[in-house]
Amino acid sequence: MLSKKPNIVILMADQLTAGALSAYGNKVSLTPNIDKLAQEGVVFNSAYCNSPLCAPSRASLMTGQLISRNGVYDNAAEFRAESPTFCHYLRQQGYRTYLAGKMHFCGPDQLHGFDQRLTTDIYPADFGWTPDWSAPERRLDWYHNMSSVLDAGECIRTNQLDFDDEAVFHARQKLFDLARRESDRPFLLLMSLTHPHDPFAIPRRYLDRYAEQDIDLPAAGAQDVPADPHSQRLRQMYQLTDGLLDDGQIRRARHAYYGAVSYVDDQFGLVRDTLDATGLADDTIIILISDHGEMLGERGLWYKMNFFEGASRVPMIVHAPARFAPRRITQSVSLVDLLPTLVELASGRPQADDELGAPLDGHSLVSHLTGGTGPDGVYSEYLAEGALAPMVMIRRERWKYIASPGEAAQLFDLRSDPLELHNLAAVEAYQAQAGQFQREVERHWDLEALNRQVLDSQRARRFLNQALGNGGQPEWDYQPHQDASHRFIRNNQTLDEQEALARYPRPPSTLKS
Repeated sequence: MLSKKPNIVILMADQLTAGALSAYGNKVSLTPNIDKLAQEGVVFNSAYCNSPLCAPSRASLMTGQLISRNGVYDNAAEFRAESPTFCHYLRQQGYRTYLAGKMHFCGPDQLHGFDQRLTTDIYPADFGWTPDWSAPERRLDWYHNMSSVLDAGECIRTNQLDFDDEAVFHARQKLFDLARRESDRPFLLLMSLTHPHDPFAIPRRYLDRYAEQDIDLPAAGAQDVPADPHSQRLRQMYQLTDGLLDDGQIRRARHAYYGAVSYVDDQFGLVRDTLDATGLADDTIIILISDHGEMLGERGLWYKMNFFEGASRVPMIVHAPARFAPRRITQSVSLVDLLPTLVELASGRPQADDELGAPLDGHSLVSHLTGGTGPDGVYSEYLAEGALAPMVMIRRERWKYIASPGEAAQLFDLRSDPLELHNLAAVEAYQAQAGQFQREVERHWDLEALNRQVLDSQRARRFLNQALGNGGQPEWDYQPHQDASHRFIRNNQTLDEQEALARYPRPPSTLKS
């Protein structure tokens, strides 16, 4: 490895399933920039989120902890300020840390270790989206519904395009600023886009990259897979009734999703072009990830909120050709593994337990990156809308095991059954394997205690949301600050000095001999 501390740029998309990328075998999507990162980088074939929902997944990524430990159970659970994040650890290593785009932090702490947020968030930071497991039959007005699919197609502009274009502009601007300042301090920049998250609407120029007849339909519909209670609850929750969608509507939604994936690819390409143009590329590790996937009609399901491959498997690509030779990693890893990985990349060594600010559930992936052997195993949890009690998943070797109190377990052999068509949990020949996983669930989780914690948290937050709403919602949404007194042309420096500092590369006359 190179001796200099690397800069780190994390490119994050929202709801980007690994199966939608050609780097993971998709035959439809057009993503030349992501393809190049994969060809030149380390691709984790079997990477997963630790909760298939936005805020919990992102909190797991940032803390290296499962949500049963960090308490970010759902999209309205507070991300506590006392939780150490990878930003705190990197700051100890001398890094400056920046965020452009979405991270869905709920609560008054809107930095979580970042030196600077360059944009606000697209989602609210209050308790308004708190689920209610005590009244599962009551549908809340903020739940997903099928309008994203029924209204899918062409648009000229959306709030997501407004948001993502702004995030990309500020991320690139920060890279230009860092290059112009020529500091010896390394940096981490996380740029997080909201696309290709639903609603499935994208401008015509992205739709036109794909021929309608080339858009694939789901490989397996609801009629092709064993029924399970959680899938039935999700369909009811987002009001997907039998016969609501025909093949044309499904294809139109998938077409718009692929268009949004190409939009994401273009934006990632702009960031990489900026790294190249500023001379930062050689010293920068690029990490491409998503917070969770998207079902896109597979198994008759949409969006996320489950542990099937479409929703829980995510892309993970590490691009640093000068440090790590291109390769593919087959072992199962997850987003909680990135914190210890980042810390080891920044410090040059693994961190001992007594050096950590809090216990971690992840394991460093540096051994994978350098061609050695590394961890194989994922724990994931779902504690939000559509569930009645904690749901957990174990992914290891060829197996995926899903369990929830009061419901039949699910066991899939993904090597022989990648579409998860056959639940083996009740098959006599697989009882030993299922029993082994169930005992592991019981060792790792106290699901009864976790259930009580989630219910208590939901009840408190629903009360607080109602009480705070009587006097106006708390002003937790992040307000980006710009100091206009030091932008463009001001009288704190001479005109020549300001023009020279803002030009990249510097004019020859200003360079030291």
